[in-house]
Amino acid sequence: MKTYDAIIIGAGAAGLMCAVEAGKRNRSVLLIDHSASIAKKLAISGGGRCNFTNRFISSENFISGDPRFCETAIEGFTPDDFISLLKKHRIKFHEKSLGQLFCDGGSAQIISMLAVECRRANIEFALNCDILEVSKNERFEVATSRENFAANSLVVATGGLSFPKTGASDLGHRIAKRFGIGVTPTKPALVPLLFGAGDRAIFAGLSGVSLPAVVSFGEQRFQDNILFTHKGLSGPAALQISSYWEKGAPISIDFLPEIDLLGLFTKNQSRKIELKNFLATLMPKSLAEALCRGFFESRRLTQYPPREFRRISEKLHSFELLPYGTEGFARAEVTLGGVDTAELSPKTMESKRVKGLYFVGEVVDVTGWLGGYNLQWAWSSGATAGRSIG
Repeated sequence: MKTYDAIIIGAGAAGLMCAVEAGKRNRSVLLIDHSASIAKKLAISGGGRCNFTNRFISSENFISGDPRFCETAIEGFTPDDFISLLKKHRIKFHEKSLGQLFCDGGSAQIISMLAVECRRANIEFALNCDILEVSKNERFEVATSRENFAANSLVVATGGLSFPKTGASDLGHRIAKRFGIGVTPTKPALVPLLFGAGDRAIFAGLSGVSLPAVVSFGEQRFQDNILFTHKGLSGPAALQISSYWEKGAPISIDFLPEIDLLGLFTKNQSRKIELKNFLATLMPKSLAEALCRGFFESRRLTQYPPREFRRISEKLHSFELLPYGTEGFARAEVTLGGVDTAELSPKTMESKRVKGLYFVGEVVDVTGWLGGYNLQWAWSSGATAGRSIG
């Protein structure tokens, strides 16, 4: 049985970064993955555009049982540290809105960069290799579909349940439970929301329509675009709120943020223009028509009393929508929940219960917002463990 200093299960973003950092410290590392290629989920991240980090990052951009757990790792390996790695490989990138950074050449450039770094660090790979059993005696022993391996340290970087078409599974959660480590409940996050039957009938035909909006749930609010689909709502603001939404409760949508609709009604109340046509000057025409069909009788503005203008304004600035559900893990960007952060050291990502056992990336109960935060968590948590394993 071949023995290593560390075995890493999962050749995704977190696992690759962990391997690179451990290899730099002259640790012998085996990286195992069920796929025939590395970084399969990273390859399709953002449609292959790869939003690899965000310039503006803090614990407030993450959801976790311990909201501050991620701070130590992110301070230890920052967005600037990852940017330095890109510059070392002469990879060009650009910034979009809200501090989001993208590679000019997409995710393939980052995957190639990580592969080069792994070669330089003498990382060994066992790809197209299924995990059959994990145990610990004097060392960790990993039985696979190819052969058995052993190591002093084991890093679980298996990701979450999102994008099952890439082979995502609950393997990491099962390994945690195998060693008596707690796993918090999981659900899809950053995922499109589904209309109930009534709303689907009203908004049918709007698929592809997009507009800026504010979407809220409880104290959380996100201002960005929403996108109507044939099933429900997507787009950045809807995806963001899905991570906080609780089934059975409505979300609130401001279709006209930063517009004083009541003031505009007051200024235009003497006009003979129909309501649907007036609203069409402020939002997509098809949405204005759908809202009037479903919720308001479209008459000339001269025919509305002031109290009706107020009702319409309140409705469009705080439109309550009760989602039927979400599109599930098949369409979710990430998994909410995972290995309980109370079980891990934030300084090393090592289990407090089992010496030498580490968990990094999406398998942990740390979920970022849309905008590069989840990949930064992968880089940071992976680097933290890689710099710590013995």
